[in-house]
Amino acid sequence: MKQTEWVLCPVCGSKTRNRIREDTVLMNFPLYCPKCKQETLIEVKDLRLTVIKEPDTQPQSR
Repeated sequence: MKQTEWVLCPVCGSKTRNRIREDTVLMNFPLYCPKCKQETLIEVKDLRLTVIKEPDTQPQSR
């Protein structure tokens, strides 16, 4: 039996609605937390969660 874990929100630390197995690989996954109502872009490999920092956008000058 493969080990499974709940994905925890990187912002508030509560459980989300997603579970992952030890052989799950996620890339550029938008994780939504129903408690803090924030969406975070993550990557998961070998049960290790990594938050992807989005680059800050600069206003366009004309």
